[in-house]
Amino acid sequence: MLVGNVVHLDPAPAMAEAMIEGWARQQRSRFLKELTIAARVRMIRRFIEFTNQYPWQWTPAEAEEWISSLRSGERSLALSTVRGYEITIRLFCEYLTDRRYGWTQVCLDRFGRAPELVFHEGNSVLHVADYEGTPRRRPLSYDEVQALFDALDTRVDTIRDSGRKGALAAMRDSAMLKFCYAFGLRRGEVCRIDLIDLRRNSQAPQHRQVGSVAVRYGKATKGGPAKRRTVLTVPEFDWIVEVIEQYVTEVRPALAPGSHPALWVNERAGRISPRSVNLAFAGARRECGLDSALDLHCLRHSYVTHLIEFDYPVRFVQEQVGHSHASTTAMYTGVSNEYRNQLIARALRTRLGELWSEQ
Repeated sequence: MLVGNVVHLDPAPAMAEAMIEGWARQQRSRFLKELTIAARVRMIRRFIEFTNQYPWQWTPAEAEEWISSLRSGERSLALSTVRGYEITIRLFCEYLTDRRYGWTQVCLDRFGRAPELVFHEGNSVLHVADYEGTPRRRPLSYDEVQALFDALDTRVDTIRDSGRKGALAAMRDSAMLKFCYAFGLRRGEVCRIDLIDLRRNSQAPQHRQVGSVAVRYGKATKGGPAKRRTVLTVPEFDWIVEVIEQYVTEVRPALAPGSHPALWVNERAGRISPRSVNLAFAGARRECGLDSALDLHCLRHSYVTHLIEFDYPVRFVQEQVGHSHASTTAMYTGVSNEYRNQLIARALRTRLGELWSEQ
């Protein structure tokens, strides 16, 4: 990163920029996304600006002062957000102190100081809980899901009755959010679904062309490629078949998508954006009076919870939603009291037999 025969008039800023660029290259070699790299680089520049010091001048004291200033601001930061900031700074410092890259010796030779780890176990947020999301981010009950879908359908009727434009978009949004729930998809996965991703299931011919959905752009991890999976249509959600068939045969052609492959298209014959999916959910949530803290991902939580309540094995649910670990699926699950009471009643019947039946 450093050119040996070049003498900078102000070497310190040049050294800092070379460090940041070298770290960005290291992350690109791991195939991390450019958006991830850019966000991390912005965080490093933000920390440099706060400390008014260069990376080889940082100490744990500056790091602790920075976190204190963040916590004392007007806007409260989530625990996971603060940990993310600390991890970013620590990763950068680990890169600088790695002997394989030589930054320690160069800094000692040129500035008489070497980079050090400013965040360590003693001044970092510890990860002691499996799930740290807000308690208000939860699965929806069956009644809440129904209320949400009723609000979507009512919006279609309201627009039609008023004679305003937008009925087609409202019908698309209604089908899209029902699709999101019926297959437990992430917002990004919903947007990337194409018509060819709707597949038949030979074991369930009654579901016709909506027997399964091929998710080709699942969430990637650690710079890897997008994960693929096939989500089967379960009998409890087979109502989605008619919803999708009506959308594909009546609504989508009216949006004039031409030869565009996307299943969900906008009014400009382009692929729907994640922001549009969020806005559709937010509008329905507001109209049916749900908590404003609930977001689109609650539909995915609801899908997992309801499959568990339908007595599907955890392993099957895990495969349906594309989780690498069963513990992640467990975090999404929030079964109702009624379901737990049914489990207790079932266990009592099994254990007590006729005596329980008589009671």
